[in-house]
Amino acid sequence: MTSGTDRATGEPQVYEADDRVDVTMTINGEVVRASVPARMLLSDFLRHELGLTGTHVGCEHGVCGACTVHLDGRPARSCLTLAVQADGCTVRTVEGLAAPTGELHPVQQSFQECHALQCGFCTPGFVMSVAGLIDEGLPNDLTDGELRERLAGNLCRCTGYQNIVAATRRAIELNEQRGPPQPAPRQSAPGGGRRAPAPGASAGRRPTGCTGSTTLPRWDRWMC
Repeated sequence: MTSGTDRATGEPQVYEADDRVDVTMTINGEVVRASVPARMLLSDFLRHELGLTGTHVGCEHGVCGACTVHLDGRPARSCLTLAVQADGCTVRTVEGLAAPTGELHPVQQSFQECHALQCGFCTPGFVMSVAGLIDEGLPNDLTDGELRERLAGNLCRCTGYQNIVAATRRAIELNEQRGPPQPAPRQSAPGGGRRAPAPGASAGRRPTGCTGSTTLPRWDRWMC
């Protein structure tokens, strides 16, 4: 069984494993409506149904942080969150950080400047976690040890974290200088909003060249 919340009553709702549930959520400023299996993970919904492959799946146990997204403005593990639990929520993925003009978010820019990546698999999760910390007012006077503690929910097997810590400091500076760009909300068509394709159907949005390229600013391209 799977639990969720009935939007009409606000009461807890219990679903059987083979139930399908209608959900509506705002993803990167766009209203999305879909019918999903009750047990589908939010990470699988984002990747396989919407083609948002910047959300990576690593350990699938909530340990590595590669699947981090923002759920109602706060970092959350999408591999531990069911799609039905995100019904009525606002979801932001790494694809939604940059401004509509293409200007990078301060965290994306800082990771580029400081080269805070190697294979890139963990990078979107780190970017979303750092962006969340900055949104919460992360100060720039923390020691390296304190910063590493704040970032301990994300794992990297390549870099040794030194440049990630440097990029976090740089992101704070950039954010203080200009503030993070906010994506412009998209207006839904009358009676519509985007509807996700049926499970198993191609979403038609999977990026090409998903071979681990570190060409920036294609944040959906690394090891997808």
